[in-house]
Amino acid sequence: MSHPPQPVARTATQVFADHRELLFSIIYSMLGSVCDTEDVMQETWLAWAARHEAEGAAEIGHPRAYLVRIAVNGALAHRAAVSRRRETYVGPWLPEPLVGPLPDAPVPADAGDAADAALRAESVSMALLVVLETLTPLERGVFVLHEVFGYPHTEIAEILGRSPSAIRQLAHRAREHVHARRPRYAPDPQVRRQVTERFLEAALGGDLDALLRLLAPDVTLWGDGGGKGAGGPRPLRGRDKVARLLASVAPRSGQGLRIAYRSVNGDPSALLFAGDTPYAVLVLDLTPDGDRVCGIYAVANPDKLSHLGATERSL
Repeated sequence: MSHPPQPVARTATQVFADHRELLFSIIYSMLGSVCDTEDVMQETWLAWAARHEAEGAAEIGHPRAYLVRIAVNGALAHRAAVSRRRETYVGPWLPEPLVGPLPDAPVPADAGDAADAALRAESVSMALLVVLETLTPLERGVFVLHEVFGYPHTEIAEILGRSPSAIRQLAHRAREHVHARRPRYAPDPQVRRQVTERFLEAALGGDLDALLRLLAPDVTLWGDGGGKGAGGPRPLRGRDKVARLLASVAPRSGQGLRIAYRSVNGDPSALLFAGDTPYAVLVLDLTPDGDRVCGIYAVANPDKLSHLGATERSL
């Protein structure tokens, strides 16, 4: 005969569930991988549950702070393994995309998946995540906590076990590094959607002149195929090179693909499907004036797209 769960177990589960979106968002922002994020989430839950089940354990006064500390330090511990995988990765590496409905689309009542929940909380753009990869793990952790989630330096110091002055130095270095590579601006979502549609029309139609008008002179194309999907050996830079490659390759590789416009890491973007199978995710980064494309992020590694079929069916 089964017994109902003890009240303390229900409390531990409910508290963790209440903070799941925040924890997922923080960990994902530090790792850029849904799979690794889920691993750290599981470790965080096990540590949290064990603390509650410990005999004679005192009540945790600030569960949110306690959970965030476990999650952040778990993510930092995972960075070494993540970095080792990057060293042997074939071609450019891009974050695993988080896909959800466009902001003006209705959200399904049963959308409870952790990845979708993260999108409804704080999100980090594909372009910013690429820049965050150039930080040290500690710098990235401090930047994410302070710049993205608004944690004060004193609280970050407690989470990471560092002095407030050390955290301020890390925050300053990280902020200067990130802003030098990606100044703060937010293109209008409608403009981004329109530019994405025009870009795909030009690329899939092989319209070289239209591509040259759309692309910024210093545009960079990141094609993440991981050796298993469409992608290049390294990022391609320069308007002429990128436009000519797209005009010659896209009409053939994109023939028969279905396009669905969705939000990817918070930005209006495009999903490309071959039948019902995800083929690629395309995210464009625009210049501050919003007129031209300065970054093209194409994720075609099937390992990073395997979860998108289920996500698409729920939207």
